[in-house]
Amino acid sequence: MSGHSKWATIKRQKGVNDAKRGQLFTKLANAITIAVKQGGGNTDPEFNASLRLVIDKAKAANMPKDGIERAILKGAGGAGGVELDEVLYEGFANGGVGLLVEAVTDKKQRTVAEVKNTIEKNGGTMAGQGAVSYLFQKSGEIIVHKNGKTLDDILTVALDNNVSDYEDVDEVVILYTQPGDLQSAQKGMIQGGFAVEEASLVYRPLSRISVAPEIEEKVVQLVEKLEELDDVQKVYTNLEYSS
Repeated sequence: MSGHSKWATIKRQKGVNDAKRGQLFTKLANAITIAVKQGGGNTDPEFNASLRLVIDKAKAANMPKDGIERAILKGAGGAGGVELDEVLYEGFANGGVGLLVEAVTDKKQRTVAEVKNTIEKNGGTMAGQGAVSYLFQKSGEIIVHKNGKTLDDILTVALDNNVSDYEDVDEVVILYTQPGDLQSAQKGMIQGGFAVEEASLVYRPLSRISVAPEIEEKVVQLVEKLEELDDVQKVYTNLEYSS
């Protein structure tokens, strides 16, 4: 098993920065609403794995309970309001670095225009459906705090819970699973006595590409600007970050 801790560290640092933005609760609420819709209107987290994952993330971010409940109700069609859709945009950043942009929107034309404008203003190009996504694999991701445990301690339990890969990143270990194994693996790690910071579905690059330092900096800036857009939930790249 192998991984790339630099990329994982940057993603975790971005998560901390995102928590400082006023947009965070809105993005979490949209993600909750979509999870209910995609679960066929099922509002019970015990029987809607995607909803459970998002609610856990919302609680970890100290999102108010009533905000979570309103988002669930909206997803079930009981709160009226606008219709939300989940969309995935594809593109290339400087140096041919692949981009996947997950968004939740009530107006696709507005969102695609914002994403396209941001990418093109920062040296990239939008791409058609399938032009970039084949470079990534959808995976479950579980972030486990070491809390005095060794890597071997964590992996011994992880391998018994269908974890297929990992990244050792400072004070945490990031575990990867097949999408369908994510919830059971998360429960297995918790039952094994480990502190799970977050569990979510991600797009993980099948391989990474290296670019010059000045290009890398431009890619990082583009990712940050995309993540600042109200409708954008997550941004993924296949950039090989320098150490």
